[in-house]
Formats: sequence, structure tokens, C-alpha cells
Amino acid sequence: MTKVAITCDDVTAALDIYTGELGFRVDSIFPADGPRRVTLSGYGIEVELRGAGSTVPVDAACAPSLVVTKIGDGGFGTGRAGMQYRDLVPDRYGGHFIASHIRIAAGGPVPDYVHHHAIRFQLIFCVNGWVRVVYEDQGEPMLMKAGDCFLQPPHIRHRVLECSDGMEVVEIASPAEHETAVDHEMTLPTSTVDPDRDFGGQRFVFSQAEGAEWRPWTQAGFEYRDTGIGAATAGVASAHVVRAGSAAGSANLTHDGTVRFIYVLTGSAEYAGESTHSLAAGDACAIPPNEPATLRDVSADFTMLEVCDPSQTPG
Repeated sequence: MTKVAITCDDVTAALDIYTGELGFRVDSIFPADGPRRVTLSGYGIEVELRGAGSTVPVDAACAPSLVVTKIGDGGFGTGRAGMQYRDLVPDRYGGHFIASHIRIAAGGPVPDYVHHHAIRFQLIFCVNGWVRVVYEDQGEPMLMKAGDCFLQPPHIRHRVLECSDGMEVVEIASPAEHETAVDHEMTLPTSTVDPDRDFGGQRFVFSQAEGAEWRPWTQAGFEYRDTGIGAATAGVASAHVVRAGSAAGSANLTHDGTVRFIYVLTGSAEYAGESTHSLAAGDACAIPPNEPATLRDVSADFTMLEVCDPSQTPG
């Protein structure tokens, strides 16, 4: 197969031309939220589209600092399969970690394909609407609704099929920049169903909000539900949904891990640490280790998603 490399200013625009007008198929894309390298094939030719910018290696020198992103700041851009991405951790923690707010305004079939990711950890949490996804060896397509989440273990093949109007998810992954590869040979769903299959030391998780068990959090006046991701990743990361009760006071978020990420789902609170920030639904914080961090003035309807890397005991 003849191989051609093309440098272009706008990889996403070039990708649209090659797939939509010229009929090439995508083989790999890197990274998904702002493609800078895409490999395509067709007519006996392999084309690599190369954009400007450098990769961010995971072992890059990094002194983590508090990152706060606000929903009111906007910042959505176009990524893979026409999805809109908002970067929730612009500094990427030295390449270690990425969090994206992803949305699709108009519902219906999603122009996706069977693909997989070279990741060590990846969580998809539905914030609004619903999305139907099918996974390798996990049976028929699954409907993820607001409050539900998937753990996508390394290299599990999957495809987004359709979604509602206004669908929104939060995706958290490590490393920050990773390759998405297309599998042109596999058809989903697969004939084999193996919910306990091991994928790179992890197993698939579909955690549903409906009927979930809530337990007292270690912070007085709060409770949480465990998604099961800590166990499924063997401690690589954990994820919990935390909500305030009528007697909720302040909550200490100081930790000694790599990162503690929170995304506000409903309600409001104030973040107090080395700086102070008001938080509302759609806002996010990436909290570095050993920094004083407290939530205070928490509203009675406050709920948040928290993701800890590595896995930590809730609260």
C-alpha cells in the first residue's frame, strides 16, 4: 500500500474532506478531542494527516496546581465523530490526565465506528439525556442515562449508536493524549457474552443510578454511591457520586493521591483552598495532592462526581 503524509493547518477540516467527499475510511485518530494526527486508507493508499503541535508525554515535568473550569466560560470545540468537546483540565497534569465535557446537540444516529483506546483508565459519565452504546463481549447495546456511567477498560471495542437531543457526558481518561484505533473487522454486538472478561487487568462496568445504594460519606451530612470502578480497575482509579443532605456542612477534599477531580452535577458550593471559587452545575475542579481544599456553603441539592487517581476511600 502506498503511504502518503500530508501536513495541514486544520486536521478536522481535512478529515471531513477525505471521509465525506473522497470516501476514505479512518484507521486511527490522535487525540480524539482535538485531532492532530489521523491515519486513513482507501484506493490502495494510506494517508496520514499531520497537524501542528506536539504531544504531551506522560512523564513531562509537572508541578500540579489547582485547575477550575466554569461552564459559563464556554470553550467547546469539534472532536471525533462530530462531537463537541470542552476541556476541563487544560494543563493536562503534565500529560497524565484529561477530562472532557462532551455534548451532541441534535440527537439521533451518531456517525461512529467500532473503535478502541490505548488508555490505562477511562470513565464516561452521563450528565444529561441518554446515549446508546454497544461493547465487545458485553451483549446487546446498553442505554446510559443521566447519572449512569461506563468504565471502558483498555482496548475494549465499542461503538456509540445513537443519543438524545442535548446529550452530555463527562469523560475522564489517562493518559491525557492517547490513540483511538478503528477496528474495521469486528461487528458489534459480538456473539460471545463475557461480562467478567479481563481487558488489560480491568473489567467493563455499567453503573446505573436507578436503584443504587447510598451510604454515609465520611464527611458529616453527605452520602455517596460507589460506581464499582475502584474494584474493576484493581485500584487504578475510583469514582463516586456524592450528594448533600439537609444537614450537610463543609467537606474536606484534601488528598495525597495524584489527583482528585470533581464535577458539579447539581446545586452550588464554594471551593476554599489557596484560592476561593464559587461552583455551580457544570463547573469542575482538579485538585492537586496535599493542598488545603474544602467545600463550604453547600446547597441542599448539591451533587458531584468525584474521580480519584489512584483509587481512594470515599471522602
